Amino acid sequence: MTTPDPDPRRTPGVEPGGDVSPGETPPAEGGTYGISYPVPELRKGWGAMPLILIMVVVVLVAIGLIAMVVALIA
Repeated sequence: MTTPDPDPRRTPGVEPGGDVSPGETPPAEGGTYGISYPVPELRKGWGAMPLILIMVVVVLVAIGLIAMVVALIA
């Protein structure tokens, strides 16, 4: 069984003061940069028909809520 906090005196790669010697840890970031695959073309966005359908649903919900408020008041 391995303990999560090993004895620093027996941990390989650790110097007497508790520091880690150079080369014992991986670099902070990779040596390569940029993208490794082509980026697909972006679409223009939403078409006209989906936006119109969403606006119709929003208007119908708003009309229903206004009708409920009117019915509660009357």
